[in-house]
Amino acid sequence: MSKQGQIQAVKGMKDILPSDSAIWLKVESLCAEVFSRRNYQQIRTPMLESTHLFARSIGAETDIVSKEMYTFDDRNGDSLTLRPEGTASCVRAGIEHGLFYNQQQRLWYVGPMFRHERPQKGRYRQFYQVGVECYGWPTADIEAEVLGMVDQLFNTLGLENTKLYINSLGDSESRTRYRHALVEYLRKYEKELDEDSQRRLTTNPLRILDSKNQRVQELLKKAPDIHEFLSEQSRQHFEQLQAYLTALEIEFEINPKLVRGLDYYNDTVFEWINHGYGAQSTVCGGGRYDNMVAQMGGQTTPAFGFGMGLERLIEMLQEQGAKSVSHQNAADVFLVSVGDQARLQALILQQALTKNGIRVQCHMGTGSMKNQFKRADKSGATLGLIIGESEAESNEVSVKVLRREVAGRLPNAQQQTLAQNDALNVVTNLLDSL
Repeated sequence: MSKQGQIQAVKGMKDILPSDSAIWLKVESLCAEVFSRRNYQQIRTPMLESTHLFARSIGAETDIVSKEMYTFDDRNGDSLTLRPEGTASCVRAGIEHGLFYNQQQRLWYVGPMFRHERPQKGRYRQFYQVGVECYGWPTADIEAEVLGMVDQLFNTLGLENTKLYINSLGDSESRTRYRHALVEYLRKYEKELDEDSQRRLTTNPLRILDSKNQRVQELLKKAPDIHEFLSEQSRQHFEQLQAYLTALEIEFEINPKLVRGLDYYNDTVFEWINHGYGAQSTVCGGGRYDNMVAQMGGQTTPAFGFGMGLERLIEMLQEQGAKSVSHQNAADVFLVSVGDQARLQALILQQALTKNGIRVQCHMGTGSMKNQFKRADKSGATLGLIIGESEAESNEVSVKVLRREVAGRLPNAQQQTLAQNDALNVVTNLLDSL
C-alpha cells in the first residue's frame, strides 16, 4: 500500500484524474440522454447491502459470492457486503418500496461496484457500472427495446468492432433437463477437466460452457446442445427476439455456450463483445431473470436487464479514437487581469459569462501579463479576455483569439477592445461562429 513512505491506492482501485474526468462525464451524460429518450428512470441504491442479499440472489456457489465479494461484520455483528453488481440491489429496493406491485418499471443506475478479482486491463476491484433493469414484461419486445437502446448508445458514442451474441437458457424445467444431460456427458471426462470445471461439475455445471481452458472447450464440442432441451414456449420466445432484432437491423450471432456468470438468468442472455480489445472484451452483458423477485420475497415479476463496465467502455473508446472522447477538457475563455481593480472586474465578468453557459477560467492571484498569457495558452482556451489597468479604468476589455487554427476560420480575428457590458454578446457570437 505504501512505496518509500508514500501511501498509494489500494491494489485494483483506480484514480480517475482530471485529464480523464471530462470523458467520464460525457459518456455518463450520453448514457443518461439515450435512456431518457425511452423514459427510463434513474434509481440510486446503497453501496453496502446485507451479505444475505447477494448469496440469495446471485447464488452461493457462483464465483462472485464464493470468491470475489468484499464482506465484513459491522460493529453490530451484521454481515455486510460492498455490492458486486447492481441487479440484486434494484430488486431489493423495488420490493421494499412497492415498485413492482401492479406496476411496470424501466430503471437505470450508475455507480461503483466491488469484486476482489485479479486486476488486469479493463478489470478493476472497484469498477463503475451503468445498468438497465426492466420489470413487468414477460415478452421479447422489451428485450428488443433494451438491445436496440444499447445499439443506439454504442452508435452515439462511436464504438466500433462490437458484436452482439445471444443465447437462450430456457425456462427452469428446460435448464434442469439440460443440466442433467451436460453433467452426464462431462462425468465421462471428469479426469480431463481442469480444477475449476471439476468443482463446477457439482456446483454450477453450466459455467463450464464458457471455460477458458482449451482442453475443456475441445471436450464441449460434442456436448449436448442446450437448444435441444428448450420448451416450446422458450423456443418461440427466442425466435421472436431474433425476428425483432432482424427488423431493427441489429446484427447478432447465436452462441449456444453463452451462459453468463450468474445463477439467476433464464431464457434470453446476451453479451456485446468488442473484438480486438483483449481478454476482457465483453463490454455489456445481461439477460432475463424472471424468478428473482419472487425468490427475494416479492410477487412473481418478469425482469430483463444488463450491466456495462464504464472503465472498459471508455478504454475501448479511447483506443479507437472515438469522436465522443476526443476533445480537450478546456475552457472557452481565459480571463487575464492585472491590478486589484482589474481582478474585481474579471470576477464580475466571469460570473456574467458563466451564467450564460460559457466556460471561463479566470486567473487568480498576482502575475505579469506575460506569465498569464502563458497560462492562457496552456489552458487550451479558445479566447482570451484581457483587463489591464487601463481597461479597468475605462470599464473595457480586450478580446483576443488564442488558437491559430481557430483564427483562420474567423472573418475578423484581430484583437479588439470593447465595453465590458458588450463582452457577452461578442464572445457568444465568436464562439457560435466556430
